[in-house]
This record gives sequence, C-alpha cells and structure tokens, in this order.
Amino acid sequence: MGAKLKNLIAEVKENRISYSLLLPYVIYFLVFMAYPLLFAFYLTFHEWVIITPEKPFVGLENYARLLQDDVFWTSMQNVLVYLSINLPAQMILSLALALVVNQQIRFRGFFRSVFFMPTVVSGVVVSTVFLWLYSPEFGLLNYYLGMIGIPPQRWITSVEQAMPSIALMASWRQIGYFAVIYLAGLQAIPPVLYKAAAVDGANAWHQFWHVTLPLLNPTILLVLMVSTIWGFLVFTEPFVMTEGGPLHATTTPTLYLYFEAFRYLRMGYAATIGVVLGLFILVINFVEKKWVEREIAY
Repeated sequence: MGAKLKNLIAEVKENRISYSLLLPYVIYFLVFMAYPLLFAFYLTFHEWVIITPEKPFVGLENYARLLQDDVFWTSMQNVLVYLSINLPAQMILSLALALVVNQQIRFRGFFRSVFFMPTVVSGVVVSTVFLWLYSPEFGLLNYYLGMIGIPPQRWITSVEQAMPSIALMASWRQIGYFAVIYLAGLQAIPPVLYKAAAVDGANAWHQFWHVTLPLLNPTILLVLMVSTIWGFLVFTEPFVMTEGGPLHATTTPTLYLYFEAFRYLRMGYAATIGVVLGLFILVINFVEKKWVEREIAY
C-alpha cells in the first residue's frame, strides 16, 4: 500500500511539472488567440465606435450589410485577380527554382541565399522601391519598355493594371521563400528511389513526374495553402502603394477591414469582415486539401 501511495504522489508531482511547463503557452493562447477571436465574433452582433464604451446589440445587421456591400465583394474579386497571378508563380516558379538550386552546381549556397534575400526585406521597403519602378512618368520599367518600342504603361495608376502589378511584385518577393520550402521537400526524398527508377529505365522527366511530384505532395499542399492565406490577407503592398485605389481596384478585404475599423471607427462591421474572411479562407483551404492531398507510400 505504501509503495502505491508513493507512486501516486510521484505521478502527481510529475504531472504538476508538466502542466506548469504548459502553462505559459496556455496563457498565451487564451490571451492572444482565443479571447480576440471570441471578442471579434461577439462584435459582429454589435455596433461599437472604439472611442466610446457602448456596444449596442444589432443582431445580424452587420452580416446583412456585408451581403449587400459592393466594396467588400469588389475586394474579394481583387484578391482573385491577385491569386490568379501569385499562386501560379509560387507553385511553378518556386518549384523550378528549387529544382535548379538542388543540383550539384557551383556556388549553390550563394544562390540559395540570394534568392531568399527579398523575403527578409520589409514589405514597406519593397513597396516603396516598386513605387519608383512602376512610376508612369519616370519609372525604370517604362524607361526600358521605351527602349524596345513599347509605349509607357500606367501600372498602379490603371484600374486594369494596378492589382496585377502588385501581384507581380509580391510574387517576386515571395518566390525565394517558397523555393526554400520546396528545397526541403526535395532533399527529404530518398535518393535510392531515383536510382531504382533509373534502373527501370525512367528518364529525368519520368523520374520527376512519377517520383518527385508524388512525394512532394505534402510540400505542394503546404505551399498552396500558405500562398492562398497570404493572398487573402495581402495588406502592406496595396496600403503603401495605392491605398486601395484607383477606384477600389486594389482594395483587399484586409485593407477594407482596416479602413472600416480605424478610419471610420466601425469596429462591429470590421469584425464581421474579418470573421467572414476567415470562414472563406477556411473553406478554400479545406477544398485545396481535399484536391491536392494524397496517400504516400514508399
């Protein structure tokens, strides 16, 4: 009986230590994740001007307004335009870059560092530099286009070209990041599989199609989901470069949420935009997961 009691006391002490080690993360989760999420959901049913403490209950009025809000749906269309350029760049160009730097080439480490460098540069800095490059009057892009006989473009001052221009800039900045993720996936593939495929007569293309791609499925899924989330949450580039213009052509849901919350002080409606946007991302990521994910057997 005494031995059982000692074991029980030792187990309680061990569990107490384990729970105490988990306590900081539990506090962090409750304070910085769970509470803001629940409070945001609470605000969707209320009006709140942030400078006053009153939060009158409005029911589903914020959701009804969102369904009829042309600016919000325009912002969602803008994100789709952004993703139509950004997603293929991340999925294809990043993979191609990873395949190149995964080869036994000279200065491989140097190239890996150079390709990753744009990722660590502040988005504000990159956006400011591209403001100059995209300038219709004195930008370098129009200067070089003029040298080959192409008339100057309006870039971010054009309703049609503004969002594609931002998407191209963001793709350039993010390609190196996703190339590193692809590179990690490539290096996790056992070399013996390529040797076995070569023995069976598979050429380089067959090895890529039947060995590399199937085993990269988890990595491809990760890149696809992260790229999609970043696309829906894009904020810095349109905020710095266009502030959502011209004519809401670069207004994104997060930028619209920011304006509603901190420019017009409509916190309840801003919270509604955030909650609905989160649900959109959740559904789209779930569809992507079902579409891409495969069972992998070695």
